[in-house]
Amino acid sequence: MRRDALVDADLPPAMMIHGLGGSSLNWTELAAELRSDLSVELIDLPGFGYSAPPRNGDYSISAHCRAVEGAILSLRKGPVHLFGNSMGGAVATRLAARRPDLVRTLTLISPALPDLRVRPSVVPTALLGVPGVGRALLRMSRNMTPEERTRMSIAMMYGNPGAVGEKAFADAAAEYRRRLELPYMMDAFSHSTRSVIGAYLERGSRALWRQAAEVRASTLLVYGRRDRLVDPRMAKRATETFPDARLLVVPDSGHVAMLEHPRVVARGFRELLDGALSPSNVVG
Repeated sequence: MRRDALVDADLPPAMMIHGLGGSSLNWTELAAELRSDLSVELIDLPGFGYSAPPRNGDYSISAHCRAVEGAILSLRKGPVHLFGNSMGGAVATRLAARRPDLVRTLTLISPALPDLRVRPSVVPTALLGVPGVGRALLRMSRNMTPEERTRMSIAMMYGNPGAVGEKAFADAAAEYRRRLELPYMMDAFSHSTRSVIGAYLERGSRALWRQAAEVRASTLLVYGRRDRLVDPRMAKRATETFPDARLLVVPDSGHVAMLEHPRVVARGFRELLDGALSPSNVVG
């Protein structure tokens, strides 16, 4: 699993986990904001970014969880401040519940926690996880340019797509072009989508909401009011479920607050550390 780092040995360690279809690049702005606070490890989950696909083809939430666990243990620095976005939020939640000794604090940005109320905007992504259907949809989109794909992705992910600058757009399109050339890109996306859907349906000790209730670490929950993928109304249930949770709602943000409003998220994290962030609804 590939890792990038903004390392300062004198600062407490942190690890940031991207979401479905993302990469470590999703965290560069927030990591830069926190460079004087944390020694940050940015990781590409297996099959994403610059990481090779898993040899056994396992893209499940639990498999990603094991990969992150191994990365933390390899640091040999003790527990980390763990961050997760979307699918990465589900991975981080499961890891924090299973290995409380490895997690100092937990920061979840639009975490993909089970919500059986299907939002229309989520349907196209969910279909990618249906065997056969996902591949057909991806084949149908082959005629789209990387720029068109990037524009569509930004429109879905951002609360204010027009705020994305020319350089950021060009960089994102270049990364999309690179991924399209990877022979395993289609499998990584479709199988990971299927794993998220599967995690939504898990019951018993593996149920994500049950695991959320078992998290011991102080938790910052960040939701964007303009999120088209994770319903911001889930913030209430999340705040009531995580035992030691603080809530930060960003009115102008979509699904990726760490990209859209890194300073707001960084401030929320610092306030979590200082104990200054109220457990009640906080608007950034």
